[in-house]
Amino acid sequence: MRAIVTFGLFCVLYVAVQGKTSPPKVQVYSHYPGEYGQKNTLICHVSGFHPPDITIELLKNGEVLPDTQQTDLAFEKGWQFHLTKSVAFTPELGHNYACRVRHMANTNAYSWEPNM
Repeated sequence: MRAIVTFGLFCVLYVAVQGKTSPPKVQVYSHYPGEYGQKNTLICHVSGFHPPDITIELLKNGEVLPDTQQTDLAFEKGWQFHLTKSVAFTPELGHNYACRVRHMANTNAYSWEPNM
């Protein structure tokens, strides 16, 4: 099956092999070391996935955070893709911050660990 993926100003033609998928590798971290009450940036980097049918959401206590930024879809050797989504946030004690990733029919949430 042939498909055209469009992102940014680029058009990419790729061949999708039916049944050949790669699940995403997910990293959730903050720009600066986590410190409650201090402004920071929550980052979710998702890589190594194929096909590019994916949705990334950043959450606070299970609710989608507004004003997120997402990079353009990019690919590497072997037609594996990667994306990064981020949002400014101020960590609060007792609150859960996470990244929810839906790839194809699978959805998983990954928690941010403040390392404090």
